[in-house]
Amino acid sequence: MTRRRRAAATAVGLLSVLLAGGAHAPVAASEARSSNPSATTEPRPCAERASVEVFRKGGVPLLDWRENLEFDGRGTLWVSHITRHRVEGYAPDGTLRASFPVNGPGGLRRGPDGMMYVNYGVNPLTSGLGAGIMRFDPTSARPEPVRVVTGLSGINGLAIDVDGNFYLSRELSTGVLKIRPDGTKDERWTRAANVFGANGLEIVGDDLYASVITSTASPVVRIPLNDPAAHTTVTELSPNPLDAKLLDDLAHVDGDLVVASFRDGELIRVDPATGRSCVLVSGLRMPSSVRVPLGFGDHEPRRELFVAEASGRIVKVTIHSGGAAR
Repeated sequence: MTRRRRAAATAVGLLSVLLAGGAHAPVAASEARSSNPSATTEPRPCAERASVEVFRKGGVPLLDWRENLEFDGRGTLWVSHITRHRVEGYAPDGTLRASFPVNGPGGLRRGPDGMMYVNYGVNPLTSGLGAGIMRFDPTSARPEPVRVVTGLSGINGLAIDVDGNFYLSRELSTGVLKIRPDGTKDERWTRAANVFGANGLEIVGDDLYASVITSTASPVVRIPLNDPAAHTTVTELSPNPLDAKLLDDLAHVDGDLVVASFRDGELIRVDPATGRSCVLVSGLRMPSSVRVPLGFGDHEPRRELFVAEASGRIVKVTIHSGGAAR
């Protein structure tokens, strides 16, 4: 069996196990320390009402997988189409503005320099070609991605701090990987951030929040950027170990976190201060990423969210009334 086929078989096997009932993956001892021990509870519906409409149609589920999305603040929504090995740019009316090849694109984020960054080599079918981070100019009529970090493996999610440091999640490894702007690894920081199976990443102030996909408890973890060894669990969203939610990407929304549950098709709202949670949206088709529409035409960042799915769809969620996680 070739390396690509072995990687694909491993990925499919892991996905099957997780969808069936969660993987009993190891969790670092320090991750088990919860800052909100009473917040381990099955989320109930949120007080606010939300509606869902399709922004972009999908295709064959899993085979037409759109993995991640990010707004450039200049009127374009960028999407990583992991199975078709392309990055796409959409206008506020849904028109396709740009599309260019990237091998197995994953996490997408806007950097402090205004450039867009995307992980490549995330799709297991392209893992034999290597993985890393590419940069492209969102203002270009024909963006040409350039490799800025190479020589990585097993990466998925991406976050970038105000100083240009990269943080990458690794679903089958311990430690969120930190890479400095010059491309060198911060091994000490990574060892201290010893969370196993991180997936979605989001920086809020001085903290990095990570959703953990491989734990049956479905935790969301807070990692202080200046003291990663002091990471704690904000909440655990699956009190029943046989009902792991398979958490994917997450976003900071109006003071709360919104986390995508890939398995249950939910968006879960979490108060990072108390760990209290509620289900904002259900009935989605394997949601993999959620973002706030910043600088995207008339779309309202305080009332709307955009979601990418493994079904291939991009959907818009509109929140019709206010309310925090409860």
